[in-house]
Amino acid sequence: MGRGPRLLWLKIVAGVLALALAAGVGVVVFKIVGLRDSITTTPLNLGTGGPGLPVDLSRDPVQILVLGTDTRDGTDGKYGSNDSSAGWGKSDVMMLLNMSADRKRVTVVSLPRDLLTTIPSCTDPETGQVYPEQQSAQLNAALSYGGPGCTVAAVNEMTGVEIDHFMMADFNAVKELSTVIGGVDVCVNEPINDSYSKLKLPAGVSSVQGEQALAFLRTRHSFGDGGDRGRIRAQQSFLASMARKIQSEGTLTNVPRLYSIAEAVVSNLTVDEGLAEIPRLLALADRVKAVDLGKVAFVSLPTQASPVDGNRLVLDEEPAQELFKILREDGDVTAPEVNTAGSSDAQSTDKAGDGSTADAGAGASTPATDDGGADAGATTPGNDPAAGQDVPAFDPAVQPVQVVNASGAADRGEELSKQLHALGYLLAAPVAGEADRTTTQLYYSAGFEEVAQSLAKELNVPQANVLVSGDYYGVALSVGQDFTSGKQLAKTGGVSGGFKGQTADQVTCQQSGAF
Repeated sequence: MGRGPRLLWLKIVAGVLALALAAGVGVVVFKIVGLRDSITTTPLNLGTGGPGLPVDLSRDPVQILVLGTDTRDGTDGKYGSNDSSAGWGKSDVMMLLNMSADRKRVTVVSLPRDLLTTIPSCTDPETGQVYPEQQSAQLNAALSYGGPGCTVAAVNEMTGVEIDHFMMADFNAVKELSTVIGGVDVCVNEPINDSYSKLKLPAGVSSVQGEQALAFLRTRHSFGDGGDRGRIRAQQSFLASMARKIQSEGTLTNVPRLYSIAEAVVSNLTVDEGLAEIPRLLALADRVKAVDLGKVAFVSLPTQASPVDGNRLVLDEEPAQELFKILREDGDVTAPEVNTAGSSDAQSTDKAGDGSTADAGAGASTPATDDGGADAGATTPGNDPAAGQDVPAFDPAVQPVQVVNASGAADRGEELSKQLHALGYLLAAPVAGEADRTTTQLYYSAGFEEVAQSLAKELNVPQANVLVSGDYYGVALSVGQDFTSGKQLAKTGGVSGGFKGQTADQVTCQQSGAF
């Protein structure tokens, strides 16, 4: 192959890699023509409707489903018993990726594998077997009904979005990619030693690659409540960190490094036939080359516990449908570029996917509770016409607030406690400091969510760092190394509209699943 064609394909690699690393699982890479034949292809949509019209990549929004498979075939057999009847296996990771028509945004919606939904009838393209429609089936099972095309059909039906392409990789792609880029920084608040995933990390920031990177992405027991929501949050944090590293190190302009990345993962990749076409790759690469990290958003699908099985999830219909509408209309879920505390874009509607009120600040009205929490000494919630603003549904003077100085700056806990006193939180008090933490976070126990949201709004703490915890009673402000001075955190990007998630420019830490 001549030098000209080789460089052309490496430019294609750079563009597609920008998308894959900033917004997918970081495993979808296309190398030079010589490696193209190593990519496995399979039909896009196995539903009865079949594939739609090809999207115009020069001007249309693009929807791509990114999948990670849990199959134990071949070299993946070490991660569990290999059931030869499992075929495609199940989806270990599912992310719906939207690339905006204006080339300025990438939105990635994480789909829980525990989500119950309808899987339409699918026909296996290899065997011809017809799988009947499944009601209230787990979404990750769709992959086993003929391959990724059945998952595409199920997600299309659930969201009303028309998926244009899919990309799927296995365990080894994650291991090899994280190794070849030299590791990805991740942050955990407590030491992790998970016997299930084999994840072992000290508290603080660590660089993970290979087996530990895979364990970080797969673990369910280490984070949050041990369910899929905590796992998704960790995956989003990992991908955001990877995107920051790729951008800061200039990887996308380093041809030898791009070549190594492509060589490492291409044999672990499956895509639809259309995505392997050279003209479409060229157009796709051009779409993503200049996306700002603050406009790469990772959003959790709004869900709630299933009424018939508390270990499974169903859509939280109202906010979920709103999110689907945003995707269909090529909308933006990121916060405005200029946005200070108390801005008007905040909404008090619960769209967090875990029952939290994502932006209920001091002006929000939340029904009183009976567990001794935020409503102690509450005023009547609602709008006060005389004051021209909402009346808070709790009395800040009686709310228990701990200020934990983990910033490394002496007396920082006392400084912020005094600031909170001035804001009316008279019980705010510094407590014994912990080991220094990278990121400032707010924790709240049951009944104190609105208090935490109010403080988040006052201090500019990103929603991605407001977490429920059983380690504290009331609210705890853990002051990190990013907040050693001033009255508010420096404003980053973030996800708006009350949805739960983060943008790629935000640094987040994971909370231990010890409660």
